Amino acid sequence: MKKRLLLWIIALVAFSGSTLFAQDLTGTWQGTLSPGGGRDLRTVIKISKQGDNYQALFYSIDQGGQGMNGTATIQGSGVKMAVPGIGGTYEGKLEADGVTITGTFSQGRPFPLNLKKATTPETTWAIPEPPPPPKPMRADANPSFEVATIKPSRPDQPGKAFTMRGKQFATINTTLEDLIVFAYGIHTKQLINAPDWASSQKFDINATPDEEGTPNSNQLRTMMQKLIADRFQLKFHRDKRELSVYAITTDGKNPNKLTKSSTDGGLPGLFFRGLGNLPARNATMADLAGLMQSAVLDRPVVDQTGITGRYDFTLIWTPDDFQFASFGPRPPTPPGAAPSNNPDLFTAFREQLGLRLESTKAQTEVFVLDKVEKPSEN
Repeated sequence: MKKRLLLWIIALVAFSGSTLFAQDLTGTWQGTLSPGGGRDLRTVIKISKQGDNYQALFYSIDQGGQGMNGTATIQGSGVKMAVPGIGGTYEGKLEADGVTITGTFSQGRPFPLNLKKATTPETTWAIPEPPPPPKPMRADANPSFEVATIKPSRPDQPGKAFTMRGKQFATINTTLEDLIVFAYGIHTKQLINAPDWASSQKFDINATPDEEGTPNSNQLRTMMQKLIADRFQLKFHRDKRELSVYAITTDGKNPNKLTKSSTDGGLPGLFFRGLGNLPARNATMADLAGLMQSAVLDRPVVDQTGITGRYDFTLIWTPDDFQFASFGPRPPTPPGAAPSNNPDLFTAFREQLGLRLESTKAQTEVFVLDKVEKPSEN
């Protein structure tokens, strides 16, 4: 009898524990993040359920009203969330009251973030109206750079960048090869007959389009193509050659792990937070392939996924010695440094994006340079 009673007690405790934490995360959660510097950032997370999965919309309401798509999961009392577009993650514990989550938000560095479920309109923080999106350039516009200056880069200037802020386009520490790769969406191995200085001499460019509004990716490339032809006197013809390439493909068995972007149109945001740490916002698969071939890998990358649309995601991996060659020699690893726990790039594609990166050969377009000169004076 005592044994049977003990079994009933154990079963009741187990049932109570599972009931306690079989919680629904749906609702509005809010808390204050303190990243340092004397500034507190109020954070609102709206969680909804789609089928068996949770979708999360993150707002940093003291930094504007733009929401960022993410995901949320709960297992027992453990809560995990991710904001792929900024490389942010959250891990916490759902407390017994069902309306409090105690946890930590990480974006490179961890910071405490305790969340409380807003249960009434009076306790729910107001989300400010997001700033109006930048006015896009006319879709049928065929723009050129109205004014453009090209100057040799300073030898002591670090980094490399292509930026578009308002009406101003700029590059820093970019070679002619970089400009051609950007303008035509190719890899340097697709360039034939380029002079030596095309990969060594670096330039800074500042340019203003002759059309109002923010250009889309194709319009920006069109302007760069015209600029190179005008100022570098570039002439080339296209050909086909069999090259070693990397192909981005779908898994074939499982769905991808990409998060649909909440941004409608505009330019993608793909900026490395250090080598092997890539948060991406509003990016297409073609954008991902272009960045992989221009900055990371040693051969062309082709998109064979068939996936359309724009997505937010984060890709984190441990680069090998052959990646990021265009960034120059890497500093040596400090003695006694702990080894990285991040996977290699191919594993990261599979585990983090639900995609495959595979080595293969393919007939690939090449650009044979017929004429090119150093840029004309401004």
